[in-house]
Amino acid sequence: MPSLSTLAVYVVTATLILLVPGPAVLYIVSQGVRQGPRAAVTAVVGIHAGTLVQVAAAVAGLSWLLLNSSLAFTVVKYAGAAYLIYLGVRTLVGRSREAGDPAAATPKSTRRLLGEGFLVNVLNPKLALFFLAFLPQFVDPARGAPALQITVLGLVFVLLGLCTDGAYGLLAGVVGPWLRGSARALRAERYAMGTTFIGLGVFTALSPSARRTG
Repeated sequence: MPSLSTLAVYVVTATLILLVPGPAVLYIVSQGVRQGPRAAVTAVVGIHAGTLVQVAAAVAGLSWLLLNSSLAFTVVKYAGAAYLIYLGVRTLVGRSREAGDPAAATPKSTRRLLGEGFLVNVLNPKLALFFLAFLPQFVDPARGAPALQITVLGLVFVLLGLCTDGAYGLLAGVVGPWLRGSARALRAERYAMGTTFIGLGVFTALSPSARRTG
C-alpha cells in the first residue's frame, strides 16, 4: 500500500488535475444547467463508472496496450472523438428545436444520463494514457504488489472525482434555473456547450499520438 505521505501528495495533485474542466466536467455542467442538480449528480455517477473501467484497464495493462499499439490507440481515440462531436451536434440541434418553445426540451432519463456519462470517460484514450503516466509515479514496489497500489490510487482518483465533479454539477444545478429563465443566456449556454464539445472532439481526433512501438 502507498505510504500516507505519498497518498497525501497524490490527493493534492489529483484534485488539482480534476478541477481543470474537460469533457466530463463539460457534460456534467450541461446536464446540471438543463435539468437541475439531480441530473448532474446522475451524470457524475455515469462518468465515474466509466473511470472505474479505465482504472481496471490500467491495472490489467490495457493502458500499456493503448500506448504501444497503434491500432488500439487509433480505434479508441477516434471513437472518443466521434462521441464528443456527436454530443456537440445533439446539443446544437436540441438548441434549434427548443428555441421557439422551451417546453419542447425533453428531459433525459436516468438511464440515458448514466449511459452518456459512462461513454464520455470510457471512450477517453487520454484518460487511459494519463493513468499510465501518472499513477506509476506514486507506486513503490517495496511497499507491495504494484497492481494493488495502482488499484488503490485509481479508486482514490474516482472518489476525488465524485467530489469535484459533484461540486461542479451542484453549482450548475443552482445557476441552471436562472439560465433557463433567460432565453438569451440559454442560447449562449447551448452554443458554448455544443461548440466546445465539437472542438474537443476535433482536438482529440487531430492530436498527435505518443510514440508507440506496435
